[in-house]
Formats: sequence, structure tokens, C-alpha cells
Amino acid sequence: MNLKITATAHYVPDRIVNNDELAQIMDTNDEWIQSHTGIQTRHYAMNEENTSDLATQVGQQLLKRSGLEPDDIDLIILSTITPDSLTPATAAIVQDKLGIKNAFAFDISTACSGFIFGMSTAEKFMRSGRYQHAMVISAEVNSKMMDFKDRTSAVFFGDGAGGTIISVDNTADNDFYIDEELATLAEKNQVIHSGRIPAMQEVSANSYPTLDAFHQDGRDVFQFATEVVPLQMEMVLERNQLVEKIDYVICHQANLRIIEKIAKTLNLPMSKFITNVQTYGNTSSAGIAMALDQLQQNHPEVKTILMCGFGGGLSYGSMLIRL
Repeated sequence: MNLKITATAHYVPDRIVNNDELAQIMDTNDEWIQSHTGIQTRHYAMNEENTSDLATQVGQQLLKRSGLEPDDIDLIILSTITPDSLTPATAAIVQDKLGIKNAFAFDISTACSGFIFGMSTAEKFMRSGRYQHAMVISAEVNSKMMDFKDRTSAVFFGDGAGGTIISVDNTADNDFYIDEELATLAEKNQVIHSGRIPAMQEVSANSYPTLDAFHQDGRDVFQFATEVVPLQMEMVLERNQLVEKIDYVICHQANLRIIEKIAKTLNLPMSKFITNVQTYGNTSSAGIAMALDQLQQNHPEVKTILMCGFGGGLSYGSMLIRL
């Protein structure tokens, strides 16, 4: 059985927020943000636009570009740490909005590595032989989870969505999937956290669920992303003899400085790294999916790509694919 990526797509909300606008509400400035993160602008979903809306926009594009009908889709996996709700799953909401009747749908939550984990999960389902087309979408409205008094986190994040359709294609010469490695550094699970819900203290009419804003320990995240993650990436490249032959690398779009450091560690030129963090900010799990679509639209030729996501958990994963 051969699998192929039938379509890619991405979407960002209309509202653009630059660094100067953030500097009006917190103690920061454009020079500091760009020098430390490389980020110039980011997009925010506003008013009634929520995570499922961003994902639905991507789903509509995927159906159009693939030429598939809604009822052709067998499976929807949506990665997000900013769901519309804890239940129902945002994937189920998207399924309804897209009018997909024959699929089952569920969310996964592995933070910024979510697209890698979602693609890996879909690939395993497809190998069962029971499904023909899987839709994998990563969608995040990070802005709704930010504490805009916390300049160490809020300046990084933006909103967006991206995704793919994976299809069975036994006429294809090659499979899109080459190799992967997934991991969780569980002892560091508190380095990044968002939406924690405290346990009830008493049975009372005043008891009501609350949740906290996004928080990350920037120093620990930088160390993890630049010391632990490249070792996994290098291992996957070496065992597939692609260290010097890989065409492109798409890292989690956390911070341009982190990506530059990873490139230096791997001894690869930045020209091989696809980035969108400069204009979209850190879009959590969506960043890799968005960059994959940008790469596919600009370079439709056959190519090998190493994708690597890393984030809360601390989870991280590397996947080699062929497009």
C-alpha cells in the first residue's frame, strides 16, 4: 500500500498585529522582539472567529484542491491546544461545518508537535486498509489564551491553521512516508502549560471551573529546542542517509533564533529551512502545516522534507516525508 499527500492548505485570520501595537500594552518594543525572536507581525482571530473556524477554512481548501467530496473523507484528526471547548472535540465541530457525513473525528493535544503526532496517527490508521482519505488539520487561536501582561510569552504567539489530506494511492511510485521518531520528555511537563483547571475545593454554589493563561519557561524551552531536539533530527537523517541530501527542513515555528541555532547544530544552511515565524509568529502546532503548504505551493517538484515539532509535554517528533 502506498500513501500520498493529496493536498495541503493553510489559513490565517485577517487581523494583523505588529510589534508596535503590542508595545502599547506591555513593556516591550519592536527592536527587542525582532532581535530576540525574529517576529515582525502575527495574525489574531477576532470577535466570533474561533479555532474551528480557522480549521474549517483549511478543510474547505483541502477538499477543493484534492477534488474530493466531503463524503470521501473517512477520518479527521485535529491537533490543537486552543480548542473551541473541552467537549465536543473541535474536530467534530469542523466535521459538521464541512458537511462530512462518513468520517469519525477526534482531537489530539501534544502542543507544538501536534501536526507531527497527527500525521503519524493518520498514517497508522491508513495502513489498516480500512480508510481511503484522512484529513489532518492543526489549528490554533493562541491569542485567546494569552496573558497580555506577560511579555515573555505574549509577544511570540499568533493564530493560524494548516493541514493535509493523506490518501491511499497504489498507482504511486513512492510512499510519502519515509521515517519518524516521536518522544516525550515527561519530567519537564511543567515547562509549558496552558488552560490548567484546578480541582474543586468545596461543594458550594460558588464553585465554578476556571483556567489559567498560557505560560512557558523561555530559558528551558530554548535549551530543550536547541540541545535535545537536534539530536533526534540528526538521528533520523543519519539512519536514512540524508544528512547532506535532505532538500528542506520545516521546524516548529517557535522563534527564528531557535531555528537558526538548530541549523547551525545540524550544519545545514538556513536556505534549506522553511520559515513563516517572521510574519505569522509562533502558531503552535499549526506552524509546520502552514509552512508545508507554503513550500508545496512554491516548490511543487518532488522533494524530501524533514519536519520537526517540539513543545508542551515536553513532546517532540521528527518525520521524514517525500512530496
